[in-house]
Amino acid sequence: MRRFAVFLIPAAFLFGSCRPAAAPVSISNRPATVNDLPVKKPLQEFTWTRADGKETSLKDLRGKAVILDFWATYCPPCRDEIPHLNALQAKYSESGLTIVGLNSGGPEDRPKIPAFLKETPIEYDIAFPDDGLISTVFDSDDRIPQTVVINRKGQIVKKIVGFSDQIKMELDAAVQAALSSN
Repeated sequence: MRRFAVFLIPAAFLFGSCRPAAAPVSISNRPATVNDLPVKKPLQEFTWTRADGKETSLKDLRGKAVILDFWATYCPPCRDEIPHLNALQAKYSESGLTIVGLNSGGPEDRPKIPAFLKETPIEYDIAFPDDGLISTVFDSDDRIPQTVVINRKGQIVKKIVGFSDQIKMELDAAVQAALSSN
């Protein structure tokens, strides 16, 4: 019996303590990644420079749902996406949606923007992202367009690469989710 107790006690300890794991607990309020975006600093601190030269950040858009759309004049899918973004801006601007078109074509692309706008009007703000924002968004994928949908709390709802009819539906769903968060 004593031998049995010697084996029973350790076995009871080992097998009796094997319970389902508890839910993960966050040890920080700054995640390492959000939707595959590596976070090098808080999202609210990334900036862009508007066409009028004013530096802006997500902090300035607190309480709004935001779409950051990374595009360039030489990008055919960007040209295809812009009319849909114009429609989203028109439909949801009064509901608190702000769209910022961030030209990521580099300094050589900037002089081409006025001619591009004559062919493909953009009805939302155009700006130029800071290097930190560019390196974060394009860290794992450098294709454009890249569209980041952010909710009213400043959290990323979805990051989308490219544009198609399927992506259009994903973007619409992400905008709905971003607008409905309080």
